[in-house]
Amino acid sequence: MTTSGEQATGESRPLGSYDVIVVGAGFAGATVARELAERGGKSVIVLEQRHHIGGNAYDRLDDAGVLIHQYGPHIFHTVDQRVFDYVSRFTTWNGYSHEVLADVHGTYLPVPFNKQSLRLAFGHERGAYLIAKLIERFGDEKKVPISELRKEADPDLVEIADYVWENVFLHYTTKQWGKSADEIDVSVTARVPVFVSEDCRYFTDPHQGLPTEGYTKIFERMLAHPLITVRTNVDARPLLDLSEPGVVRVDGKPYAGTVIYTGPLDELFGCRHGRLPYRSLDFVFETHDVDQFQPRGTINYTVSEDYTRITEFKHLTRQELPGKTTIVREYSRDYDPESGMDPYYPEVNAEVQAMHAAYVALTEQLPSFYPLGRLAEYRYYNMDATVAKALDLADALLEENK
Repeated sequence: MTTSGEQATGESRPLGSYDVIVVGAGFAGATVARELAERGGKSVIVLEQRHHIGGNAYDRLDDAGVLIHQYGPHIFHTVDQRVFDYVSRFTTWNGYSHEVLADVHGTYLPVPFNKQSLRLAFGHERGAYLIAKLIERFGDEKKVPISELRKEADPDLVEIADYVWENVFLHYTTKQWGKSADEIDVSVTARVPVFVSEDCRYFTDPHQGLPTEGYTKIFERMLAHPLITVRTNVDARPLLDLSEPGVVRVDGKPYAGTVIYTGPLDELFGCRHGRLPYRSLDFVFETHDVDQFQPRGTINYTVSEDYTRITEFKHLTRQELPGKTTIVREYSRDYDPESGMDPYYPEVNAEVQAMHAAYVALTEQLPSFYPLGRLAEYRYYNMDATVAKALDLADALLEENK
């Protein structure tokens, strides 16, 4: 596919003539579009604001010939067999298993913090002692949240928790969220584990890796259906008139079809209930004239630097390109939509969730209008969860139309 204008196997025609309008060409939009076209025989138009398909999973060759992820590293992983089988229709996988190191005062420690991390951080003898304590208390091959460890009466277990909290979690998360630890939602803290294992993989899901030919190829294949039309460089918001309760107008006329919206709901409704807060990211890419820049695909800078991590793409993609490699440094920022930033991480708390619920209520007043995906649902979804949600929505819509 090209990267601008009309991308389609079908002819160009008025928006209102399509059975389904899908806003957004990421995993949510592309999956539901393919399902409704393929299984439901629906004519679908996909509107994408960016110049390309693929959402944040979009990848491309840079000027050095390195396959980069434009919006930061994306590693596909899932325990969901249906999702894996579905996405595998459109790609093969390169077998990559993600490993992450934390740079703690110049020492590289595997994260999630595990047995190897303990021996590196505390020395072999002390580390072995602490590992034995963890196994005795929680069992081997277990993931123990540091929030649980910090509540333990055993001072040795608390020492592990305090070390991980200070050197892996606290400063890194403060950079990432721009808040003190006390201000960060407890659900974030609860996800930080100590893994009582020698396994250094960041994800232990049975299915993981990167698409052999890249993510963009997946989307090209998913959207290559005679009933799907794709238009990029199109902001759908001015085309959807939602000003009249209970009515969706497209190009000024009432629309009787289905709308699936994967963008931010607050912006769709003019932020009438307030603006939903996000954290955004700045990506600084660098190409170096070496085969390899760092020992693993991603290194987190947990106690130093103003960036959060560096990713080197050739580790992830397994691309063979001697003498050249490209890295990206990530800087976390407050989201400012007026400056062209992209929203990445929703800042979840009770007040904001209530705000989002008010926007969802507005969509529920509209006929056949469905918010879908991480932006519309104001939740951080991994790629597999996004595909699962899209498949579930497609199932429900197709069942309704039987």
